[in-house]
Amino acid sequence: MCTKDSLGNGDANSLRSNPENAFSDLTSLAQSEKAVEELLIQQTPMQASDDHLIEFSEALRTVAKALRGSAEGKALAQAEAAEWKRRYELERSKNLDLLRQAPLNEEANSMELDHITKSPRLHVPENGKSTRYSLERICAHEVLQDCEPNSPIGSNNKLKRKASFKLSWGCKGQANDQHKKDIVSFESGNITTADRSSKQISLTWETSPQNVLIFTKPKSTSVQVLSVEMVRWLREQKGLNVYVEPRVKAELLSESSSFDFVQTWEDDKEISLLHPKIDLVITLGGDGTVLWAASMFKGPVPPIVPFSMGSLGFMTPFHSEQYRECLEAVLKGPLSITLRHRLHCHIIRDKARHDYETEENMLVLNEVTIDRGITSFLTNLECYCDNSFVTCVQGDGLILSTTSGSTAYSLAAGGSMVHPQVPGILFTPICPHSLSFRPLILPDHVTVRVQVPFNSRSSAWVSFDGKGRKQLEAGDALVCSMAPWPVSTACQVESTNDFLRSIHDGLHWNLRKTQSSDGPRET
Repeated sequence: MCTKDSLGNGDANSLRSNPENAFSDLTSLAQSEKAVEELLIQQTPMQASDDHLIEFSEALRTVAKALRGSAEGKALAQAEAAEWKRRYELERSKNLDLLRQAPLNEEANSMELDHITKSPRLHVPENGKSTRYSLERICAHEVLQDCEPNSPIGSNNKLKRKASFKLSWGCKGQANDQHKKDIVSFESGNITTADRSSKQISLTWETSPQNVLIFTKPKSTSVQVLSVEMVRWLREQKGLNVYVEPRVKAELLSESSSFDFVQTWEDDKEISLLHPKIDLVITLGGDGTVLWAASMFKGPVPPIVPFSMGSLGFMTPFHSEQYRECLEAVLKGPLSITLRHRLHCHIIRDKARHDYETEENMLVLNEVTIDRGITSFLTNLECYCDNSFVTCVQGDGLILSTTSGSTAYSLAAGGSMVHPQVPGILFTPICPHSLSFRPLILPDHVTVRVQVPFNSRSSAWVSFDGKGRKQLEAGDALVCSMAPWPVSTACQVESTNDFLRSIHDGLHWNLRKTQSSDGPRET
């Protein structure tokens, strides 16, 4: 075959004669689909029945994608190394400055100067009191010294205290100390969890709320009647500025012209300006209304007070009959809240081209669903977690869910129920064609990438909280990570009590008739 001869003789000899250019030649050959097609056209005409050439073309496209990923990883590693080198130099210079200011004799100063120059760690002066040198975003505890000379063990004893250490937090090479003091603490080399992990989060108003935004369930007579009554009460009794959706304002004005004080927005540009104005959000409906309210905010979300007026509510603990008492307590404060994490998602369109086409970012409160759509073929999805291969999903699809969405689609697909304030990402397959494929719960700091491979028989479809359905072609990828802006919802009692009551009332969880006491007993 002419293709085999030309590749086996001419190209192979050129690669052996010039090995330095072999990798670059292969990269330039595989980086674009156009180069692959030109290579095949030059060697032999492409025939529809020639499976070998088709497989060769697909293989070259796969190699092109792998090489681009390797180049991106190398650039990221170089950037991370440069950042750590900069921090190293900064800490060393700070230690040198502090050492020059310390009241040490000349000999000790010289010794310590040489030591710090070689190793920028914590410095312990001769008086035994540790001086803590802290670098920004690096959390370090004081050095554990050797046994003191006056200790009963004696100064000549070889027993030493255990070594000091540092703990730091980071993701993708970027250190992050925003919450690390709330997570763990150190003392004498021991690591303990902080109190924050076991405490209920509380919100206290420093100034009284002035602006309230109300979202209502559409096409519901009971919701419309309550919204009329609530808007009038908030304005006349509480003196608050009330914002509603344009649809709701039209309904209120049709009820009475006295509702002309109600404010709304005209277009999408004004929606982006809601957050700096709104102090509190009220939802009248079910969980779907809460999802709709959260989707209106592409960044931070004001606290939400959800009233249950739907068929099933895991996020709506308040009852509409007592809305006056509930809102009185909320406006007065303090109130317990549940921080519900959201997923930050975007699609990367990549069909073996040089550039990437990235679509609009999406924020998801419940789940992202990737399914096979109307096709009869199994979904074929390659899944990665922080660039580490997880698995290949073959089945009806995959659900990436927040812990707030653990009682939604993920639960129906066999996933576990998780407390909404547990930070994590649920990885739940939909009808997998494997008996050993069990759901996973991943930590919240990872980035999950789901990609449709080039050899997939069909495309896939992705939806975000049941909306915005989009098609994923071969080579396209969905990237999901935890968003920095959670949705805070008010609690009727506290987070755990509300969660347990919702699964008991909504799902009748573990409801069973009590075993009769009239029967055989142990002797």
